[in-house]
Amino acid sequence: MELLRKDNKRGLIVVLTVLSIFGFMLKLPRVFHHYDKELHTAFYFSAYLFFSFLFPKKWFLIFMLLLFFGIGIELFQDFSNEILLRLVGRRIHGRFDPEDVLANFYGLVYGAITFFILNRFRR
Repeated sequence: MELLRKDNKRGLIVVLTVLSIFGFMLKLPRVFHHYDKELHTAFYFSAYLFFSFLFPKKWFLIFMLLLFFGIGIELFQDFSNEILLRLVGRRIHGRFDPEDVLANFYGLVYGAITFFILNRFRR
């Protein structure tokens, strides 16, 4: 039994993607600066599990899309920072950080491992 219809799933994906983009484009408050990598890992772990349980047969596609999303967000931060620096004279978010991409990847791997373990017991 499916909890959500296909149209509802698509709408949910669009809303969550837009919210994620806004969330990653804003600079973290200072209190969270020391937890940046952990937050990246936790976000991608949670996102992978959520989407994998929503679309269990598309687990590899979800892994790849989230991986490319994470790389793309980091590149877009760098690109948009340069534009904002020229237009308004300041940055609104962080810079491209290869360690963030690695933290995203770790979150995806941990999420995939967890998904397969939980999925094994679900049957």
